[in-house]
Amino acid sequence: MALNYIWVAFFLIAFFVGLYKLIFTGDVNIFTEMMNSSFSSARTAFDISIGLTGILSLWLGFMKIGEKAGVVNFIARIASPVFSRLFPDIPKGHPASGSIFMNIAANMLNLDNAATPLGLKAMKELQELNGKKDTASNSMIMFLVLNASGLTLIPITIMVYRAQMGSVNPSNIFIPLMLATTIATIAGILFVSIKQKINLLDRVLIRFFGGIVTLIIGIVSLVKSFPQEKVAVYSSLVANCLLFCIIIAFIIAGIKKKVNVYDAFIEGAKEGFKTAVMIIPYLVAMLVAIAFFRASGAMTFLTDAITGAVSFLGLPSDWVTALPTAIMKPLSGSGARGMMLDTMQTYGADSFAGLLASIFQGSTDTTFYLVAVYYGAVNIKNTRYTVSASLLADLAGVISAIFVCYLFFG
Repeated sequence: MALNYIWVAFFLIAFFVGLYKLIFTGDVNIFTEMMNSSFSSARTAFDISIGLTGILSLWLGFMKIGEKAGVVNFIARIASPVFSRLFPDIPKGHPASGSIFMNIAANMLNLDNAATPLGLKAMKELQELNGKKDTASNSMIMFLVLNASGLTLIPITIMVYRAQMGSVNPSNIFIPLMLATTIATIAGILFVSIKQKINLLDRVLIRFFGGIVTLIIGIVSLVKSFPQEKVAVYSSLVANCLLFCIIIAFIIAGIKKKVNVYDAFIEGAKEGFKTAVMIIPYLVAMLVAIAFFRASGAMTFLTDAITGAVSFLGLPSDWVTALPTAIMKPLSGSGARGMMLDTMQTYGADSFAGLLASIFQGSTDTTFYLVAVYYGAVNIKNTRYTVSASLLADLAGVISAIFVCYLFFG
């Protein structure tokens, strides 16, 4: 429903801004420009979707091998000591624990088709433990915030979109995005842990958070020691090496588990093809609405206002052009994706704005959508502080995305 209002708002705002420019500035070409931009964006949406089929089929094919080889289960076992402390209300051995671990692991591997069913299964199992059936339990809130923080280790779809939009090096956002989404997740976990009085001084949690913070500090320190012109080169080298190693690891794991890796790859590739075709209507809808919004001048009014405020405070403002993606992300995943693609199309996939929009897109998740779907599945009406905690994680992701983008590409 929220996306419906957003979509309609784009058209109405564009119409009234265009009408204003026609009447008060005498711009007789404004509506012609708006219509031409809509036709162009519709074609772009179609071209992007068709171009995605090969790359998306490739990556989902490898991901299916990893899924069948038990990589998701392996990650769940590794995460078990930490998650048992973050969800103290779940009895040991309860099936909800397994579903939560599987959902988080699937999200980290960007297996969206697997993550959502597992998440809904986890919510139904958590509802069985819930004493107040219309109110979100502590475990439910922690689970939702973990999902909303958007922790992703392999941002496949974003790299695919970057490749389709003409990026010379689509994977160069791999490490910056990983840093941003990790910081967002930590912020969400810390906030919820404090609210729920979870013992953050537990030895396992100290080692977990300490290890992540040390890793982040180490990466930032290492990056700052490099000449700025070499940062993107080294980041790309490490990212591509990691991705290639992950592919090889999936194949080896599949062989070890006696999985028919070729058939598994074909199965995943078919899902990739279907996904690419299915998103055509959504991309056309969002990119056309955004095209009207931008061509009317409404986008310029918005970014100029924010740029003026930021410049007044004496802060750098070249990140503002990518901000619409960050603003849209908590409301709508497809809307944010449309904003990201529009930014890359307007400024270039490898421009600072294009890079930052890509990192914004991957550093958090669609908070309101997740709350509506997951809580709606179990009839939760009182969400308590779920939304505020999730939005705090989103804010941390946005701020960290700006910081790491300047660090790596500024």
